[in-house]
Amino acid sequence: MNAFIDSDTLGDLKPLNRVVFSLGSNQGDSLDILQGAVDMLAATPQLIMVDVAPVYLTKPVGNTNQPDFYNTVVLAESTMEPRDLLDRANVIEQAYARHRDPDNPHGPRTLNVDLIVVGKRTSATLRLELPHPRAHERAFVLVPWLDIDPKATLPQGPIADLVARMDVSGVHKLDAGLLKP
Repeated sequence: MNAFIDSDTLGDLKPLNRVVFSLGSNQGDSLDILQGAVDMLAATPQLIMVDVAPVYLTKPVGNTNQPDFYNTVVLAESTMEPRDLLDRANVIEQAYARHRDPDNPHGPRTLNVDLIVVGKRTSATLRLELPHPRAHERAFVLVPWLDIDPKATLPQGPIADLVARMDVSGVHKLDAGLLKP
């Protein structure tokens, strides 16, 4: 017997997508801030936490005249639309007094929450580009992500291959950097 599912009969059901967030902080008590951001993501309706990467201490990118960053990656599953996930990321940043300085976009921050991927969805608007346009170049995203999802891929290739080709000397896993999902 051949099973056929007519997607039009599913009503308002939405697909469950794999979601990847990258979190970073280099101002204040960064480990507490990252844990708070993870907790807020976990409390998000329609967002199911899958895993949280260990925390890494990383050299800043762009403006190097600032403290090192604490970075992690969160894997989740969700039926939410990408723009709603981005709105949630922005609300979490605002809860930690994130200030965006247009003159110093790579400057210090209490919290940065980037939406990296939402399933296989793509977007290219002024407000949201998916997958994140620079994720494939950023060791502070890929190295923690590789820890918890070694088979993950981006359009540029498997993240394991991308990491193997990049300089990761400024990315160091913290022994005490375990966050609770």
